[in-house]
Amino acid sequence: ESRNASPRMRAAWSARRKFGTWRRIWLALAEAQHELGLPVSAAQVKELGAHLDDIDFAAADAHEARLRYDVMAHVHAYGDAAPGARGIIHLGATSQDVVCNADTLVMRDALQIVAEKLARAIDRAGSFATTHRSLPTLGWTHYQPAQPTTVGKRATLWAQDLAIALQEVEMRIAGLRLRGLRGATGTQASYLGLFGGEAAKVEELERRFAAKLGWPAGQTWAVCGQTYPRLVDAQVLSSLAVAAAAIHKCCNDLRLLANLKEVEEPFEKDQIGSSAMAYKRNPMRCERATGLARFVMNLSGNALDTAATQWFERTLDDSANRRLSLPEAFLALDGALDIMANVLGGLVVHQATVRAHLDAEL
Repeated sequence: ESRNASPRMRAAWSARRKFGTWRRIWLALAEAQHELGLPVSAAQVKELGAHLDDIDFAAADAHEARLRYDVMAHVHAYGDAAPGARGIIHLGATSQDVVCNADTLVMRDALQIVAEKLARAIDRAGSFATTHRSLPTLGWTHYQPAQPTTVGKRATLWAQDLAIALQEVEMRIAGLRLRGLRGATGTQASYLGLFGGEAAKVEELERRFAAKLGWPAGQTWAVCGQTYPRLVDAQVLSSLAVAAAAIHKCCNDLRLLANLKEVEEPFEKDQIGSSAMAYKRNPMRCERATGLARFVMNLSGNALDTAATQWFERTLDDSANRRLSLPEAFLALDGALDIMANVLGGLVVHQATVRAHLDAEL
């Protein structure tokens, strides 16, 4: 991740963000339960709020080694930090009341980073297209010489693909729903038990809980099992795959143009093109971006497999898989997007070569 992803995206998927979000979920749950009259005191809520970020990771690891359960390990670690509130942490909740909601919050923020970086790449592609809108160049179909186009017109194809990807990502952001508080099988039975069967209070608990997490009213899942629908992960990774494909196509075009010596990606003063042939101008940025993009595109099918193999209300084989596939897809795409913006912002066009190739073919 340190080689490819930005500090901002790495922070979004960091252990500190993950477990800090878990604690904020436990705090929101306790606050809402206190407000609705459950045996959760104001002092306990205050104590939880005072220890949101002082996470003892070593202690949590020790608890997990003993308990073999990461969520309960962090319940215990939080209880160690806030002993007065130990007995009410996670009251009525199941693990996925914490994990699914936290994952949704993190994915929303990560998707917003992707959207911003897609917009930046579109802007740079548009500026490049405007600059070179009138420079004639040889068009290619089937990678055979075809009718002329312009360097700028070709760049609009890249910008349009990136715009399609941005539209896809923005649609995913708008469609995200919080899991809410649904208990072990999605029936809210544990919360109904706490409130003596008063369904209205359970609904109000969930409403307040979502609001405290800054989630829009009414955007929780109407029904779910133990987890939110894993098809959501497949949708998200599919959207990332669309963005990756747009990057891959653009960078492949640039690699071919680099071979023709018509276009060159940025090349720094002390950069070495090859250990054996230092004079070479290999399109290493575009090669790296296509490698990352290909990795992201192939994770889309993985998420579909996971969604398809969930049994009834839930099976645990999704967990180990998602711990890799979700963050890695975002981290890899983030790196590819940064490369894309860097390349588009510094492309060099060798106009004489462009004209010579067109004249030769004419």
